[in-house]
Amino acid sequence: MRRGERRGPGGALGKAALEEQQPPQPNGGAPSAAAERPPPPGAERESPGLRRSTESEVYDDGTNTFFWRAHTLTVLFILTCALGYVTLLEETPQDTAYNTKRGIVASILVFLCFGVTQAKDGPFSRPHPAYWRFWLCVSVVYELFLIFILFQTVQDGRQFMKYIDPHLGVPLPERDYGGNCLIYDPGNDTDPFHNIWDKLDGFVPAHFFGWYLKTLMIRDWWMCMIISVMFEFLEYSLEHQLPNFSECWWDHWIMDVILCNGLGIYCGMKTLSWLSLKTYKWQGLWNIPTYKGKMKRIVFQFTPYSWVKFEWKPASSLRRWLAVCGIIFVFLLAELNTFYLKFVLWMPPEHYLVLLRLVFFVNVGGVAMREIYDFMDDPKFHKKLGQQAWLVAAITATEFLIVVKYDPYTLTLSLPFYITQCWILGIILVLTWTAWRFFIRDITLRYKEIRRQKQEHKYEKDKCLSNGDGHSSMLDEQNGNKLRERKL
Repeated sequence: MRRGERRGPGGALGKAALEEQQPPQPNGGAPSAAAERPPPPGAERESPGLRRSTESEVYDDGTNTFFWRAHTLTVLFILTCALGYVTLLEETPQDTAYNTKRGIVASILVFLCFGVTQAKDGPFSRPHPAYWRFWLCVSVVYELFLIFILFQTVQDGRQFMKYIDPHLGVPLPERDYGGNCLIYDPGNDTDPFHNIWDKLDGFVPAHFFGWYLKTLMIRDWWMCMIISVMFEFLEYSLEHQLPNFSECWWDHWIMDVILCNGLGIYCGMKTLSWLSLKTYKWQGLWNIPTYKGKMKRIVFQFTPYSWVKFEWKPASSLRRWLAVCGIIFVFLLAELNTFYLKFVLWMPPEHYLVLLRLVFFVNVGGVAMREIYDFMDDPKFHKKLGQQAWLVAAITATEFLIVVKYDPYTLTLSLPFYITQCWILGIILVLTWTAWRFFIRDITLRYKEIRRQKQEHKYEKDKCLSNGDGHSSMLDEQNGNKLRERKL
């Protein structure tokens, strides 16, 4: 929603999310022009009576500062000046590889400038809508890069990574996290707990912060725990393919599930509780009289504009159950892609590209989850899947296809027999529960309801006959049936 389309002071805004698209939008034109536009779809939901029960109520004084105004012409002018400088005043080097790299980077930057100023807004608006438009455009660039890699040969694709970093394109051994799994090693006189200290690397805080942010995206304790536990089962199942998955039992369940993941989920749920209770009342910075209030307003600019509690309700309908299962599947596939991509593209775990990919998913994941939830929760209002959710799904699928193409041998290594049995049993249990919950149970309940209605109808009829009230009506009904039979 554009800034000029807001309600006045004290007006409750409707479409709540982690952040709403209620703040001003810099890519639309002057505020007065935005105010003349017709209300966007869903503006009727701004009234408190039509707001979803899980949405927070938001009050905004509608202040439209320079920070929120459109700057499309300014960006276009600066971009044109920069390109003119390169063309007229800078001498082009005679290095083909350098010019190629610089041309690709310049093309990407021009596309990002266009997208940041002109792309469609998503559901989030803080700290600024342009921030989320930037990550949307980065998603497009990343997907195009993955498509390019997918269409190369395995050798060319791996060697192409040298253009990004000359140290890449070399096969690297995976670190084995298994081995000696004794928590207390009496054979080591220097440090009997050396196995624990060896496992405390940089990935421990990464696990914690990763699950803290995932909890803010999913906003449901049960879904987070299911994904966390299932990923550990996947590591057990696939450790014969990637040595990186080979960990000690206490590393799986104590350090990962309970300490790192569990603590991250707990802190995330506490943050969600605070956000759901927070009062969302916004004032323009220059309308706040005290310096303390101004500083507080600046800090709160990096918090959600409004809030909505996610109620996934997977057992409420077959559609929502399949949607939640699909979300869990995509989450797990994206997690596996992290390990398999660096394995097939020969990237060390500590490489900055691996970190940049995680930062990318942190920024786009929250938007995608909000768009998915809107699409599930209100399909009449949100008639199509959001743009960021579509791109995240496409990126996850493309990453998996790259893994399949670049190393089919590793993926086709057969699972151990006992692991195959466990997965078959789990799939059968899930399918059985699905059939019972959404088919057999519904048929049984429908049959019981029809039977109950028939019994009540029979009881009312017998009661009328015993009182002598239903005799004439029954005769009339019989006579009517006979007349209809004669006409036929």
